[in-house]
Amino acid sequence: MEKESILIVEDEVNVIQFMKLELEHEGYEVTTAKDGEEAMARFQEKEWSVILLDWMLPKLDGLEVCRRIRKSSQVPIIILTARDYVGDKILGLDRGADDYITKPFEIEELLARIRAVLRRVRTGEKEEEDKLIVENLEVNLKSRRVTREGNEIELTQREFDLLVFLMKHEGEALSREWLLSAVWGYDFAGETNVVDVYIRYLRNKLDRHYEPTLIHTVRGIGYILRSS
Repeated sequence: MEKESILIVEDEVNVIQFMKLELEHEGYEVTTAKDGEEAMARFQEKEWSVILLDWMLPKLDGLEVCRRIRKSSQVPIIILTARDYVGDKILGLDRGADDYITKPFEIEELLARIRAVLRRVRTGEKEEEDKLIVENLEVNLKSRRVTREGNEIELTQREFDLLVFLMKHEGEALSREWLLSAVWGYDFAGETNVVDVYIRYLRNKLDRHYEPTLIHTVRGIGYILRSS
């Protein structure tokens, strides 16, 4: 059985050596990088199972590395940092990280979090289906057909991608920044008003003439798609 591969991005030599030793002892294949630029080079080399990414790095910081990786990959990323302010945690997650662990940490906790993200990946692969359904709204991912109450609804490419992301995260409050990066990519960084425009388009097509209302505003955060 092929080993799960982990990329550790960390500039503290002692921390790298400690994590590498422990992870290899647990049966993982481990590669390391000491700064953000080296991390991007290593990222391109193969398909990683998990990336452990320090926030404060030379050359490119961890959030920038995470942002760049998310342009092309959904590899699980766990942010490692001494910053324990809740706002920092939210920022890291909004940039695309899957989890966040503050230093110093017990190796048992890190191992548990690695197992958890790997389990989510495996479960997601098993449960991937051709259709997404919320209430009377149905999306066929292969044919890209969207219906509500059986009525076909025409969506543009961007509207469709936004809807699919909302449906895959049903019940989650999604920030405008997260939606923008996931659906439009980082070339649109800062232009969060485009999210509001496309949410309005979706509401006019999907909610205006149907019940229940599915797309809701979360004040101070962004939007959520949820059933009644």
